[in-house]
Amino acid sequence: MSFDPISESTAAKAQQASTPRTADEPRGALLAEPRRRKIFEWLQEEGSARVRDLSEAFAVSEATIRQDLDRLSTDGLVARDHGGAYLKSVPHQVQTMSLQHLGNMDKKRKIGHAAAALVADHETIILDAGSTTTEVARHLTHRKDLTIITPGLNIALMLGSIQSFAVHMPGGQFKAPTLSLSGEKSAEYFNKIFVGKLFLATAGVSVGAGLTYPSFADLPIKRAMIKAAKEVFLVADSTKVDSNSFTLLGGLDLVNTFVTDDGLSDPQAKAFEKAGIRIIIAR
Repeated sequence: MSFDPISESTAAKAQQASTPRTADEPRGALLAEPRRRKIFEWLQEEGSARVRDLSEAFAVSEATIRQDLDRLSTDGLVARDHGGAYLKSVPHQVQTMSLQHLGNMDKKRKIGHAAAALVADHETIILDAGSTTTEVARHLTHRKDLTIITPGLNIALMLGSIQSFAVHMPGGQFKAPTLSLSGEKSAEYFNKIFVGKLFLATAGVSVGAGLTYPSFADLPIKRAMIKAAKEVFLVADSTKVDSNSFTLLGGLDLVNTFVTDDGLSDPQAKAFEKAGIRIIIAR
């Protein structure tokens, strides 16, 4: 498995919203509506954002970002504060320990059941944060003597109450929408850890673009988790296939197996298999 960042000079020429970028490269300016959608996806992932950070990421002026945030606020999607914006739902969400991304739950439950079936008693695994990996966790409660490492606070609370389980969490910065810990400190935790299996979440996956995410913050910890695992199992519903988010983690060579639902088309499945990815369809 290898990470292959795109060159800075190539990235500077990229102008399309559909093309994800690596964390190290500048963004071409996006048209207003696609840019606002990407900004909202960023806020759904991070919970909040500063104007200056969005300005740098999207390669537009701070005045333009303020206009974007004002428009999202007018539409009732976010709340403005000094220097940035945040999701209105965050306080209630944290108080109720609910996740931000709860669409396609029927698909995610099936994926969770199928992925959990790949875990045997006495194994040591990493569970990424997210709604699909939470469903994997729900189906692990009858296993015995598992060691689980997870950045997901809700997953740790769910599995930590099981007497025969050992649950570990990295440090880092708390992200309310995903109820998770993230950032460089979280990534450092995995430097000397080796596990058999990682169950990895994603915002978008395609043969051409690889694995993509709404913002930069999770890229270090996801890279570290991948390096710590012998096998990487991508768990994502079929609506995320051929969908690109904002930042690029890497290509499909980072993944061994893709667990998804029966919404995956035959051409899509063949494309993944041609790329060397084992496909498991949850039914």
